[in-house]
Amino acid sequence: MVVRLPPLLAVTAVAALNRVDGFVATSLPTRHTAHASALSASAGESPYALLFDCDGVIIETEELHRLAYNAAFNEFNLKIGEEPVEWSVPYYDVLQNTVGGGKNKMFFHFRETKGAFPTSEDGKPAPTTPEEEQDLVDRLQARKTDLYKDLIAEKAVARPGVLELMDQALADDSIRVGVCSASTKAAVTKVLDVTLGEERRKQLDVTILGDDVSRLKPDPLIYVTAAERLNIDPERCVVIEDSLVGLKAAKGAGMRCIITYTTSTENEDFYGLGCDAKVPELGSKGVTLDMIFEPMKAEGPAADILAGVRD
Repeated sequence: MVVRLPPLLAVTAVAALNRVDGFVATSLPTRHTAHASALSASAGESPYALLFDCDGVIIETEELHRLAYNAAFNEFNLKIGEEPVEWSVPYYDVLQNTVGGGKNKMFFHFRETKGAFPTSEDGKPAPTTPEEEQDLVDRLQARKTDLYKDLIAEKAVARPGVLELMDQALADDSIRVGVCSASTKAAVTKVLDVTLGEERRKQLDVTILGDDVSRLKPDPLIYVTAAERLNIDPERCVVIEDSLVGLKAAKGAGMRCIITYTTSTENEDFYGLGCDAKVPELGSKGVTLDMIFEPMKAEGPAADILAGVRD
């Protein structure tokens, strides 16, 4: 069952309980202030928001994440019994559709899948306390992030249609634009600088990352926090996601959600969990800003979106 949070109540609660750090916008950039008086003098229309996940949406990074994790596991010589720790493509597909955040994936793997933590670094015993477990996972994640950033620098390319849609939104004074990713600040900043470019990234109205919130997707906190930062009712926000984990987070926050699925998520029952529209790629379907927001502006936030182009 998809839980729809009371929009303004949920946002107010998060504002009281959470202080979000990192490069999160605390005020709107100049692209909005230039026309602020004209907008307020117009029909009194409240703004909308377009929020992008990063991995799998802006760029297909999941295979790069998997390769970086396996490289870190190999460097640390992780073994459970005599078996090296390695994540296959099918298993990583399960992880990314089940667990949000890299450290949580490792904890899930060791605690739930294997039921044991590994030995490491040429025979160092497996951790026996929660503190030792956390230390190992922290060190693995730090090394994985460095390896991942190297892969991004070599191979990062934005998915078709993403930059075009983002540029349309950045040019529209009635639309706020943000990125909400469960990945670490170091990893996402590298992805955004390589794929968006520094100038485009600096125009974003909000960027909230895994380091900035206490609970990761599928918990809705990251999207509820984005709505609070933007001071926009969640029902006026549209999220672009690629996985069940992200869909659950968006719908749990009371937002609309468009899925741009990948080969690893194409068989998931997105509509069964409340997805508003799904497409293989924004570019291949010619998705534009008007296809998303014009129906919402004309008929209300619950209007049908991407009619005629969605799967």
